[in-house]
Amino acid sequence: MFPGNKTRPLLGTGNGSLDLILGGGLAAHRVYLVEGSPGTGKTTLALEFLREGVRNGERVLHVTLSETLDELAAVAESHGWTLDGIEVFELSPPELSLERDVRYSMYEPPEVELIESTKAVLARVEQVKPSRVVFDSLAEMQLLAQTPLRFRRQVLALKQYFAGKQCTVLLLNDRLHDEHGSQQLHSIAHGVVQLERLSPEFGAARRRLQVIKVRGMDFRGGYHDFAIRRGGLAVFPRLVGSEPARHLAEGTVKSGIVGLDRLLDGGIRPGRSVLLLGPAGTGKSSLAVQCAVHAARSGGNAAIFEFDETLEALAERSAGLGMDLAAHLESGRVRLEDIDPAEMSPGEFIQLVRRTADAWEGMPGDKVVVIDSLIGFLYAMPEERFLIVQLRELLTYLSRRGVVSILTLAQHGFLGHRLGNSIDASYIADTVIVLRYYEAGDEVHKAISVMKRRVGRHARTVHEFRMTAEGLSVGEPLSDIRDVLSGEGFRRDDGPPPGPSHGT
Repeated sequence: MFPGNKTRPLLGTGNGSLDLILGGGLAAHRVYLVEGSPGTGKTTLALEFLREGVRNGERVLHVTLSETLDELAAVAESHGWTLDGIEVFELSPPELSLERDVRYSMYEPPEVELIESTKAVLARVEQVKPSRVVFDSLAEMQLLAQTPLRFRRQVLALKQYFAGKQCTVLLLNDRLHDEHGSQQLHSIAHGVVQLERLSPEFGAARRRLQVIKVRGMDFRGGYHDFAIRRGGLAVFPRLVGSEPARHLAEGTVKSGIVGLDRLLDGGIRPGRSVLLLGPAGTGKSSLAVQCAVHAARSGGNAAIFEFDETLEALAERSAGLGMDLAAHLESGRVRLEDIDPAEMSPGEFIQLVRRTADAWEGMPGDKVVVIDSLIGFLYAMPEERFLIVQLRELLTYLSRRGVVSILTLAQHGFLGHRLGNSIDASYIADTVIVLRYYEAGDEVHKAISVMKRRVGRHARTVHEFRMTAEGLSVGEPLSDIRDVLSGEGFRRDDGPPPGPSHGT
């Protein structure tokens, strides 16, 4: 997808997802800056980079200016790694910090300390002759330099030195409040990767990264969510929905409900998205599960990503409506994922859906993805204005792979007198199906109607929607009932009920 760098070989960072974002990896023999506040994963990323070099038979060096060897080993151990093959150089070993000659050296001018520290590092480089080097971190060097000019000159000197040593260098820097110093480093480095840690008002901390620049390389810009897991950084590249489309299958994807398929002129076309809209309890989730179960029953595959309901409750309710969801879960035809928006970032969720769709590539049969519901998806977002953009990218990606996307969205209020909602997702869906309550006689019933279909015909009538132990069904048109979609249905012969004026 990316042209890459044609003049220099690319080095893997040890993280395949980060390499994808970078356009294939890092150009060799350059200096890169990795910056972020403490706790964002800089050291973990650096260890991945060095371990990749060890796997390739390279000599690697980790210069630690802030952490001790024991602390670095503890970080590696937390990921199930060791430091085998990684040469670690502690600039100020802790066991020497109280010796008489070192204690007195603390009173030397900072410039002398900076020169001596640099000489010690370069001497170890000459001894090890590494092809990959990590400096962790530049904060101590900046303190010794005292002035921005002296610090810039020192970093430039290091860059020129390593350019002649055929080394690829990662400079780790704590990005706190020194924006001026940070910008100076940006101009020196060949590439800049920025890591951030966000603290939402509720839920686990979120982390994201962005590539600020890489000279001469095309990379995937924007923010990319990531998490620190045992085994390294789990990076979730931002989804690009405009990637090339696959050949879409002909025909239609059936719901398994004869009346509903008739309303949709035979069914849903592969690659299309369907929004199920209505108040709580009208059967949106059950209808979505029915579509997934029928796809599995027909030899296809489906995945249900559940935000709002426990998996046990969903399975029990589906069984009560005559759906054999459990059997298809056991066979692997249906995948059921319980999504906790307080713990999972939007980027991780989207990559989970993407990997599911990619695993179906080349498989026969219908393919259906259910997201239940968009309200839960909204809660996973740091800010509401990003919801529609990310959702559109996801739907476009699934569409280009022939996957039918079924989304549920609850309206305001239990009866849902208003068709509007704070989340206007109807315009990005190809088909919108509205479910409503209406009153007839002394009973409350459910109704269903297709309000929109972007491609193809659809019925414009309103029908009763039934949910029984035998399954879901769509009845005949409600020709003798008015104002069903307003939630205030009444028989035409009776006239409107007394009270305030009603919509027509």
